[in-house]
Amino acid sequence: MNELTTDLKSLHDETLNNLKNSKANNTLRAYKSDFKDFGAFCAKHGLNHLPTEPKIISLYLTHLSKKSKISTLRRRLVSISMIHRLKGYYLDTKHPIIIENLMAIRRVQGSIQKGKKPILINHLKLIINAINEQQTEEIKKLRDKSIILIGFGGGFRRTELISIDHEDLEFVPEGLKVTVKRSKTDQFGEGMTKGLPYFNNEIYCPVKNLKKWLEISKIKSGSIFRRFSKGLSLTNKRLTDQSVVLLMKEYLKLAGIENENYAGHSLRSGFATVAADSGADERSIMAMTGHKTTQMVRRYIREANIFKNNALSKIKI
Repeated sequence: MNELTTDLKSLHDETLNNLKNSKANNTLRAYKSDFKDFGAFCAKHGLNHLPTEPKIISLYLTHLSKKSKISTLRRRLVSISMIHRLKGYYLDTKHPIIIENLMAIRRVQGSIQKGKKPILINHLKLIINAINEQQTEEIKKLRDKSIILIGFGGGFRRTELISIDHEDLEFVPEGLKVTVKRSKTDQFGEGMTKGLPYFNNEIYCPVKNLKKWLEISKIKSGSIFRRFSKGLSLTNKRLTDQSVVLLMKEYLKLAGIENENYAGHSLRSGFATVAADSGADERSIMAMTGHKTTQMVRRYIREANIFKNNALSKIKI
């Protein structure tokens, strides 16, 4: 009997571990952060947060709608639902009081999402020029240029970018192959390979700059984008995805570009927008960015083509 109890406990613990591992660490952190906010709301008003009920969820969504976008409300709902599932509680997120409330909020608020601005070619050149003009060590300039150019050139998410190891790189006559071991839309680690060709202009070439960075840093294995300690000594510590955002905002400002509406995603969206503007079709863009659906890519294409075949341009005044 004791052996059976031990086996069941072991299976229970393993099942809980599987449930946790079914989601990426970043996703789990987001769930916990969202649920923490929901817990604070419930504590303030004397409501139950775990388990909770649809009426309380609806009140929370109404509270959020005063300051948050509809996309944020939907994400919070998913987070609360997932935490309940992980803890073994059922929560009916399709209850009419939740669905009808969301529909009403969407009608009043609207559902247009204003994303962060993309980094376009003119921005990219200004940023690289600003880095080159800095009075700092060449090793730091090469690292920072490589991060921005590789991030843009490969349409990388910032988590993918900082996860690149030396073992993921293969330099070939045409340019560079980068293996992405895991991404937001590839939770099972099937992986994909991105190809970055050489640019004619070496100053803005992702491949050339990365080669120079690897040579000067002497990195032969492990993470290619690492932190500096004081005195610009290179450490073995991998950069964080937040470091990429801060670095970008710093150089945007130095380049004389308003940086408030840019984020880490701006490199990825910039690649897609510029590629679309240059005539790349959605399939080839998706092959580089790793998008699984066409919805977002088509949005980039629409924005890139907003002045092409514009109806107003046909009117002669």
